[in-house]
Amino acid sequence: MHVAIVAPEFPPEIGGMQTYALEFALELVRRGHRVTVLTRRRPTPPPVLTGIELHQVLAGRAAADLAALRRVAADADAWHVMNAAYAWVALHLAPTVVSIHGNDFLRPYIPVGEPDLGAVPGLWRLPALRGALERRLGAGRTPRLMRAGLGRAALILANSRYTERVFLELFPECAGRTQAAMVGVSASYLEPAERPAHAVPELLTVCRLSERRKNVDLVLRALATLKERHAFRYTVVGDGELRPELEALTAELGLQDRVRFAGFLDATGLRAQLLASDLFVLTAAINPASHEGFGIVYLEANACGTPTLAARLAGAAEAVADGVSGCFVDGLEVAQVAAALERVLSGAQRFDPDACRTFARGFGWDRVVERALPAYALATPQGQAA
Repeated sequence: MHVAIVAPEFPPEIGGMQTYALEFALELVRRGHRVTVLTRRRPTPPPVLTGIELHQVLAGRAAADLAALRRVAADADAWHVMNAAYAWVALHLAPTVVSIHGNDFLRPYIPVGEPDLGAVPGLWRLPALRGALERRLGAGRTPRLMRAGLGRAALILANSRYTERVFLELFPECAGRTQAAMVGVSASYLEPAERPAHAVPELLTVCRLSERRKNVDLVLRALATLKERHAFRYTVVGDGELRPELEALTAELGLQDRVRFAGFLDATGLRAQLLASDLFVLTAAINPASHEGFGIVYLEANACGTPTLAARLAGAAEAVADGVSGCFVDGLEVAQVAAALERVLSGAQRFDPDACRTFARGFGWDRVVERALPAYALATPQGQAA
């Protein structure tokens, strides 16, 4: 079967949605399917991926992108979109499966509904006005297109039970067509590897430094209250507009000798950093437009034998086995985060790396992909007859 995957977020970009799209595509290839991935236009050449035909053609606008989909993958048997904003594909191409993650449907951030007003007489002379009109029209049209497309999708796969619940509260008309397919962890993270021993505990956070709800500042403030009692080193992997502010806070708290901002790392570098860490920390909050749908990075840490500390919120609550693969903080105050960190730093709470790995092994991309296959089969004569 030829499956066309519409993935606006895709490597070499780094993030959970990028990982989801890549691993899903690779699992389809392992099962013998032909896979075409259509992603956003970028100035750099696309990566070469064995078994995947990759095209950087998406412009982020429905009209232009529909023409590109039909041109590049006209013979596709089934379509799978990896961002809810692209659910409009189901209005034109069938069968279409939609994977949802949280932020993508809470407030669609790809302006697929923006029209191209370049052909309107005179507007080409007024680019600022044209842009403002396109954004204004798109702000209303994008969520309407998304809702209409979700109503026509053959199947909607959620990355957690929490995401599925939130989605159905907002889109009750989709009841009966959703499944909590969860996520997986790449087999590369589960490959046997030695974990170095440290005289000083190594703490790690991996996230984009562009969302305050990730609470890196909260972790820094919590660590500042512990610096006189405990030795530790804290590495922050990721980048974004908040990085200068967080670096300034690090210096203000007197943590500059204990905290390192490493920027983005590729998959090899990230795995090495996870293997070299004693605790992964990501105590993310929820806001109306964004939540932690699941958090693949929690599983990646566990796959490397590293326990995790998370807030017992949103999909993260499903990504940690309390007391086995990690632990939770039940409130997002400095004192609460500090208390959870101190339990680990003092040795009062310990975790078995093998138990962490066992937990991660319970999440496989084969199980996620298995949920989509019946919907893809609707494209076959047998499926249509059924």
